[in-house]
Amino acid sequence: MSTFYENVKARRSVRTFDGEALSDVQMQALKSFTKETGNPYNLPVTFTFLSPDNKELTSPVLAGVPCYVTAKITKADHAEEAYGYSFEKFLMFAQDMGLGSVWIGGTMNRAGFEKASNLAEGEIMPCMSPLGVPAKKMSLKEGLMRKGVKADSRIDFSELFYQADFQTPYTEEEAKLIGLYQALHAVQLAPSAVNKQPWRCVLRDNMVHFYEKHTKGFMSETTGDLQKIDMGIALYHFEEQAKADGLSPVFTIADPGLALPEDTEYIASYGLTIS
Repeated sequence: MSTFYENVKARRSVRTFDGEALSDVQMQALKSFTKETGNPYNLPVTFTFLSPDNKELTSPVLAGVPCYVTAKITKADHAEEAYGYSFEKFLMFAQDMGLGSVWIGGTMNRAGFEKASNLAEGEIMPCMSPLGVPAKKMSLKEGLMRKGVKADSRIDFSELFYQADFQTPYTEEEAKLIGLYQALHAVQLAPSAVNKQPWRCVLRDNMVHFYEKHTKGFMSETTGDLQKIDMGIALYHFEEQAKADGLSPVFTIADPGLALPEDTEYIASYGLTIS
């Protein structure tokens, strides 16, 4: 079993699979884990496993999929962040099992997936993911997609993370000195819609404050704010690695009232034990 940090560094979005069905043991482990995907907002997320034999379950960017998983949540304040946190927690568990996955929010037959997930009034099902063993070679289409969104690149550390305010970049060297680098690097490596990486963090008084840098085009009635889902993913990555590093993260919503760059919104914070 790999560490969380090792899994974060090794993971990539997988769209081409070997087509082999998951074993009963794998399916049981995956289904059992859905009961352990709580989130800091205490909002329940419901998972549904679906067979590709259902002809309404299609996506033009996937091949050889042996299983799909969807997740839905009741509309509420912070539903998107809770959703991103819980679904990413599940997908990282699948990664540790040696399975590939990819967040799919747009390139699918949404009506078919919503119907198969028994989506009810007042609920949203923003995303789904295939699950399976990655093919030995990705398809030409997958390679072109990854190139198009620069999937292997990330915004520089000093443009994502700041100290005290948004005018003072936080360096990798400073983060390493207090044992915070791996937790922030896990955020930097997190997946996001079209690789926009909307998270920004400010370290201030032993707290890390998370902000969303908005990009137009990621909000709809059917999905909510996809970039808030990305923020939930980032919160999970940070919290999980901070725990592994002994930083005792404590989740809170406590806006410090900083002067913000344009199109930037406060999301949440973590208090830390930093020596």
